[in-house]
This record gives sequence, C-alpha cells and structure tokens, in this order.
Amino acid sequence: MKAFISSLSVLLIISSAFAQPDNTSLNKQQRVKYYQEFLCFSSGKEDLTRVDVFIQVPYSEIQFVKNGQSFIAQYSLTISVFDENREKLINEKIWNEKINADDFDQTLSKENFNLSLKSVELKPGNYIIRTAMEDKDSRKEFSVDNNFTVRDFSSGINISDIMLIAKQEVVEGSNKIRPNVSKDVVVQRDGIQIFYEIYSDSSADVLMDYSITDKDENVVHKQNEIINLKAGTNQNFKTIKDSVLSLGPHKLLVSIFDLKSKLITSASKIFISRWSGVPGNVQDLEKAIEQMTYIASDDELDFIEEAETREDKIKRFLDFWKSKDPNPQDEQNEVFNEYYRRVAYSNEQFSHYNEGWQTDRGMVYILLGPPNNIDRHPFDYDSKPYEVWQYYDINRQFVFLDDTGFGDYRLVTPLYGDDYRYR
Repeated sequence: MKAFISSLSVLLIISSAFAQPDNTSLNKQQRVKYYQEFLCFSSGKEDLTRVDVFIQVPYSEIQFVKNGQSFIAQYSLTISVFDENREKLINEKIWNEKINADDFDQTLSKENFNLSLKSVELKPGNYIIRTAMEDKDSRKEFSVDNNFTVRDFSSGINISDIMLIAKQEVVEGSNKIRPNVSKDVVVQRDGIQIFYEIYSDSSADVLMDYSITDKDENVVHKQNEIINLKAGTNQNFKTIKDSVLSLGPHKLLVSIFDLKSKLITSASKIFISRWSGVPGNVQDLEKAIEQMTYIASDDELDFIEEAETREDKIKRFLDFWKSKDPNPQDEQNEVFNEYYRRVAYSNEQFSHYNEGWQTDRGMVYILLGPPNNIDRHPFDYDSKPYEVWQYYDINRQFVFLDDTGFGDYRLVTPLYGDDYRYR
C-alpha cells in the first residue's frame, strides 16, 4: 500500500507510511512507532494557514489478526493541537484505520505501511501538536508531542514548507505524488525530488537557490535558476540532481532572491541521506568502518582505510559486506543489516563512559546476538552488581561485573576461540 498525493491544486489525497517534523539540529533524531510529518501551505484565507499532518504506520508496528483467508489490522489515530503553553485544546481529530493483507508475509514486509492525512487550519503562531496511535488488537498506545510553528503566508512573496517526494507519476493527466514521510533519501540513484508552493501578490522574476549542508553545516551542493512567478499560487516540482552526499543528516535550503541578489524568503527541510543497500542506521562511513572491528580483521580494516579516494573507500566498504552476504541473489544482505542492528541496539542499551558498541556487553551482544537469558543481580547484599548472560546454543555464559557501582559492567572472563567469532 503506497500513498499518493494528487496535485491539481495540490490536493493532498492519501493511501498508505515514520517521520518527525523538522528539527533545528541535524544531530538529533527521535524514533517513535510511526512516522509523522507536518507541512504548512496557504489555505487561501488571509488569517489561516493549512497544516497537512501525515501519519505513516509500518505494518511491523501493528497487530494483524487472521480473518478468513486474509489478515486485518485496526488502529485509531488522534491529532490534538494545543496552544504553546499547553493550556488550551484548539483542535482535535480522531479517526480509525483498517488494513487488509492478503497473506501473512505482507504483514511482515518492511516495505509495507499505511499512510493517513488530515488537515487543520490554524492561525500563524507556535503550537504543540500531539499525535497518538492505539492498536485495536494489542491495545498498545503510542504518542509524541511536537513543538510546531505555523507560518504566515498572508502578504508579499512566501514559500510553503518543502515536501520530499518518494514517487511521482502522471495518471490520466493528473500529477500524483507519494510523499517521502520518513525523509530517508537515496540520493545517488534519483537525486532529491521535492514539491513546494510559492505565493506572490504579483508577477515577478526571481532567483531560486537550492543548497544542501551536512551536519557540520558545510555546503556540499548548490544550484540555482531563474523562474517567473505569476500572481497567486505557483506550484513547483524540482529534482536536485548531481548531489552525491555522504551518509547521515543533511539540510536542504530553498531560498528566493530578487534579481539584485536580495533575499526575499526561504524554507528548509532536514533529511537523511542513504546509500542503496546500506542499513538505515548507518549514517557515518568512518564510524561504520570503525565499528567493524568485531567482524573484520586488521588487514581488512587497513585495506578499507588506506583507500586513496573516498569513492574507493566506499567501494571497499560495500565490497566487504557483499562478501558476507549469505544470499547475494536477493536485495537484502542479512549479515550487513543484522550487524548494524546489533551496533545500534548496543548504543541504545549499553552506552556509559563509552559508546555502547565499545563496551564489554556491547561487544558480546554484537558478536553473539541477544542471549537466551539474562540473570541480573543489581542489589545483592554481599556482592557488587553483576549480570550473567546465558547462550544455550553454544553452552556458554558470561559474567559482567559493575565494579565501580556506576553501571560500567566489565566482562569477568575474556572471549577467546572460534565459538566467539561473529554469529
């Protein structure tokens, strides 16, 4: 199920989708059980702005129940808009979603999702927008509060928020768009496709400037063009081409200048640059290479690091993981994905003085995966805090002792032998 947006007057219609509203920091990511996206467009009314709210729910985050020959999932969504002090509920929308899957494999696919769209009209200003999802079968509920600024498009020349496009096609003369709500962009393949609107009181020629900065605020791509604006609403589709970006968060800035190079207005969009076939939690090439220490030999790491160009380093990195692919015929590389999933989990769970992947518990978790059982002893009277991890399939257990009492668990006995190679 894929979501498309029909654009005649950029009518945003839905079909099926994890994202966050733009943050000012490129280094902060918030992970929730669904993606969300808030976009401001002109409502055509002088004192109100239209806010389009997208809620994208992956099939993997909802409970499917067998119903005859198919599978059904149901959940409710709530959008609540509060003033910036959270003292007054200004608007609230509640609705139900129902998904039918033909077979069980569809319910497990990482590619499947359901996307909802609701619009609210608000006065320009600062708000708190809460989104919430409740699974009807499991009764599990998730919610997130977002600080959001509703923009003013009432006069002069203004630009709407920027929509990232996942797919665009023309159907029966109508331009249909599936928005990229997750903001993950595989730029090396197709460039970056975007949609935005410009609102103008009169006709004018303007200079459009498109620039991309990395997380260190270095400009890594720039292009511009002169366009003619007509009075009213101008819809713009643009592909930012020839943009070979590094992994991780970037910011796209779309600016409007007059022909004397005076800035009129601008809008920005944060996105995550991905490489095709690379796990989504790999966002820094140098860090990803460093984290390979538990699966690659010193010679293999040196070979990657000694590449003379960045392009060669990328190729050697990808070739290493291709050599580990147990099923090279399909698109997924299970070892590649699982290794960095374990790295990400270790960083989430075991980070202390060091990043989680560098700790003893992180090392064991990355090498051997999750233990079959963990016996925790945080408050024993006659001993310091310790944990015992048990791996039944290799008939081994590992003891981690918190000698300092500050959560810095160290492995009591070292790993050695073939049993402790990456599994």
